[in-house]
Amino acid sequence: MTTRDEDRDAAAAAAARPHAARLHPLTFVVGAVRELIALLAAGAAGLAVGGLSTAFFFTLAGLAFGLLVHVAGWATFTYTLYDDRLELRRALVGRSVKTIPRDRIRGVDISAALPHRLLRLAIVHIDAGADGGEGVLNAVSRQEAERLRRLLLTAHTVSPEEPVRAPQRVLARMRPRWFLYAPLSGAYLLTPFALAGSFLGTLYNLGDDLGLITRERVENVGHDVVGLPTAVVVTVAVLFVLAMPVMSVVAFALFNWDFTVYERDGSVVAQRGLVTRRSVSLERRRLRGVELTDNPFERLTRVTRLGALVTGLGDASHRGRLLPASPRPFAVDLAERVLGSTPAPLVGHPPAARGRRVVRATAPPLGLAALALLAGRPTVAYGCVVLALLGIPLGLDRYRQLGHATDEARLTVRSGSLRRRQVVVEHGAVVGWRIRQTLFQRRLRLSTLVVAVGAGDGACPAIDMAHDDAVAFAARITPEWVAPFLEDDSRLEDDPGAER
Repeated sequence: MTTRDEDRDAAAAAAARPHAARLHPLTFVVGAVRELIALLAAGAAGLAVGGLSTAFFFTLAGLAFGLLVHVAGWATFTYTLYDDRLELRRALVGRSVKTIPRDRIRGVDISAALPHRLLRLAIVHIDAGADGGEGVLNAVSRQEAERLRRLLLTAHTVSPEEPVRAPQRVLARMRPRWFLYAPLSGAYLLTPFALAGSFLGTLYNLGDDLGLITRERVENVGHDVVGLPTAVVVTVAVLFVLAMPVMSVVAFALFNWDFTVYERDGSVVAQRGLVTRRSVSLERRRLRGVELTDNPFERLTRVTRLGALVTGLGDASHRGRLLPASPRPFAVDLAERVLGSTPAPLVGHPPAARGRRVVRATAPPLGLAALALLAGRPTVAYGCVVLALLGIPLGLDRYRQLGHATDEARLTVRSGSLRRRQVVVEHGAVVGWRIRQTLFQRRLRLSTLVVAVGAGDGACPAIDMAHDDAVAFAARITPEWVAPFLEDDSRLEDDPGAER
């Protein structure tokens, strides 16, 4: 072979060898924008302490120091994508190398806050489960983020120069009128309290640091508030109550704006957000089931939320979200597109389970009522009795929501009232069974069948099934696992003297 051919082969091998890449050069600009609020706070502190010149000095010094740190961080951080791993190297003060095996990667999320979106940049979050850890690239170009997402979630290797081909099929898209479902969820309904608490806490901390808050001033403010006319207090309370649903809709819209679910490159991708746009990719090959959750207010309006059960997914409650509050038929249709048909109809649980649900809902307040009477607190006891009476319809509703079903490919179990949860899981995702019986359940011939799956919370309980139904349910899905235990039970029944 000639020397020219050897040189050509060496050059080709060098070109094919993975090379270290840096973050986007505008990374330090994004960092500086992100710290503007802190700089303004520093300037305000300087203005209060030493006047305009001190404020200008504090702000300028903070800006210079922040830019210096971000520039140094950008210059000393690189990432390299190999066939079997992703390496993150940092050498600012000490050298550190973080290796993420590609076969451990469970998800790649792309998010973009407002500064990133203005500069056409994105943040890449790489989740490799509990063993592989997590990696963050902040920030890269949008094209690079999409390329990394596609490479890290596919088995084949694509050259860096290959353009991104991402045909996608939209599975669902949120309607703007669904924002009105936000007040049905307690989390969004309490948004005004969270905002007010955060604002008042910030004012208190700032005033305390500047020496503006003293005990006398706090007492004076308290006296002034107590001395307000009743009409003013009632007006403020009414306005605050009216603001609760309005602010819940605003918060819901900010987090879930243009919520879109589509399929691309063997993954289900969910995008959402107005100010900060977030894109979460869930590999279909790791998708094991879906979860439908709702509360009593959402059930009255036939609204539910949809989540995905994915193996090894960190922060599953947020990253696994496929739909926020939406009409139940729409959510069920998306679940069938993502996973397949849901087994139906649900099989109800025996009447003995109804008594257990009612007793479990009423026993705690009745016990507290008895203790209150013994302690000479009749008012507390009467309140506990009222809670026990309210627990009766709660227990009956808990019983009505119990159900299970299965077909040739999937199973589903449902339970709960204040938070009803229906899980649909593929048979192949079941990794074990657990039949649990308390003393009271044994007397009633009831059992709780726990379906162990390698996704989500790890377990899906079917509460208070008839014991024979629980065994038959498990035997229908995994007969080879349950058959030995059935044979042992039949042997014990035939020979009562045999050891158990």
